[in-house]
Order: sequence, then C-alpha cells, then structure tokens
Amino acid sequence: MGALVAVTAIGAASFGSISSATAGQDIHSSLTIVAPAAAGGGWDTVAREMQQAQRANGLVANVQVVNMPGAGGTIALGNMSRLEGRANTMLVGGTGLLAATIQYNSAATLDDVTPLAVLFEEYDVIVVPADSPFETLGDLVAAWQDNPGAIPWTGGGSFDQLVVTDLALAAGINPVDTTYISSDGGGEAVSALLNGTAKAATGGYPDNIDQIESGRLRALALVAEEPIQGIDIPTAREQGFDITLANWRMLAAPAGISDEETAQLTELVEDTLATPEWAAAVERYYWTEQVMTGPDVAKFLADERARITRLYEEMG
Repeated sequence: MGALVAVTAIGAASFGSISSATAGQDIHSSLTIVAPAAAGGGWDTVAREMQQAQRANGLVANVQVVNMPGAGGTIALGNMSRLEGRANTMLVGGTGLLAATIQYNSAATLDDVTPLAVLFEEYDVIVVPADSPFETLGDLVAAWQDNPGAIPWTGGGSFDQLVVTDLALAAGINPVDTTYISSDGGGEAVSALLNGTAKAATGGYPDNIDQIESGRLRALALVAEEPIQGIDIPTAREQGFDITLANWRMLAAPAGISDEETAQLTELVEDTLATPEWAAAVERYYWTEQVMTGPDVAKFLADERARITRLYEEMG
C-alpha cells in the first residue's frame, strides 16, 4: 500500500507541474513530453531525444520532459485524461503501455488519448550465457519442449514475457507450463543469466549489444519480421519460429483537442523526425523507423490490442 501511495503522490506532483506548464500555451512556444517511466529507460530515452532534436532546431521555444512512473505507464496515461483539450502535451507510449492496460485492467486506455504517431520499432533478441550448451534457437527450443519447466526464462519487462509466450506457442509449448522470472530491467535480467538463475532471456537488442559483443552472452535469434541491416543475428522466423512481436514506440496527445491541433502536433512530430539529431539517435539505439500517422495509427493499435490480449489469455 505504501508503494502505491508513493507512486500516486509522484504522479500527482508530476501532473501538477504539467498542468501549470501547459496552461494556455501554443505548442511551438511551450511543450511538455511525458515519459511514463523513470529516467533512463526506453520511454525516457525517446522523450529526451525528441526534446534535444526540437531544441537544437528551434522547433519549440521551451520543451520539458516530465517522468511519471508507475504501473507500467498507466499512472501517466490516467493523468493525461485530466489534461483534456491541452494540445501542448505529448505522452510517449508503445507496446509496453498497451500491454500494461491489459495486464492491469486499467481504467485508462489508449482510447482516452489522441494517438499522433507510431515512431519506430525496437526488436528483442533471445540470448543465453556464452557457456550455454545451446548453440542455436533450435537447440534451446528442443530442450524446452522436452521439459518446459526446466528452462527458466527471464526478461526486463512485460513485453519480454510476451515474446517468450509467443515463442512457446510457436514451439507447441503451453505457456502456462513455462517458468518466467520477472526482472526489474535489462541489467537484472543479464545478472540472472550470468549467475545461473535463468537459462535464457529475451530483451531489447540495444540493452544487450554490449554483453553480446563482449562475449558474455550468445545471441540465438532476433525477433523481427526480416533481417535487420547491421545486426548479424538470424531472425527467429528464419529458424522456423514465426514470432515477430515488435516493441514499437508511439506519441499521443490528450483527448479533446481539435482536428487543427492534432494536425499541428503531427506536423511537429514529423519535423522532429526529419532532424539530423533524431537520425543520429535512430542509428545510435538501433531503432528501425516505422513511422505511421493519421487513421493508420488507430487501426494498428486495434490490431496490436487484439494480438496482445490473446497472448495474455494464453498465459492464463
């Protein structure tokens, strides 16, 4: 209960700073980007890279990032509903936020905001310790099929568990029979692998690249629809396992803004994505740009909600 009160208090304080900062401001004079997680994570990285690109190119006179962690991002999502009609606020979200609304059955959903754009996809990589007996994804899956509970998995968040569930289904394994050790971030997941607590893990490629290149971890598969230029890891699909769940990122505005304001914000996002600073971030973090705006975003979100709901149902 104390932790929940603390999270709620942080959310309320953050909301207060957003509310005062965004009152009656034009989007090009003042903008707040909300990262629904603590500093240092994926959503925070997106927010701060956008802030840097907008500042460097004079797209917004004053742009601030506000971190509002809690409940997989749903605390921030709920607070966005209290900013209805305030067009100079944007919320970073993505697969994890959509998943959290389903996992926690939250009162606030993505239907309560105005989706602006899907920005890019980030892909998970399936890894094992360097001294693991599993040389290929096929080796790992064969042992997993023989005894599902004997291959404990780990990952850095709810999205990673969805990937494990998707792989289990592709391999004919009941997800309920699998062992998944939840870790608080990619660093903790790597530690679980290296100390033997877990035998395999999924996690974002950018979060694991240093460990892979140092030789501490062995990459078995990239979870992507097709091979990615610059990443020399075979996809799971190439190895016979048709799993392609991507960790996409998006931006949304509060509900109740006008069509004109939605168009202005969308244009601002597109201008930001066209800057050299953003292009450098895409390369630095190995993001794969998959930009989507307009009506396509709503259909994409509906399709993803159906797919993720199915995976949670399979988890039991």
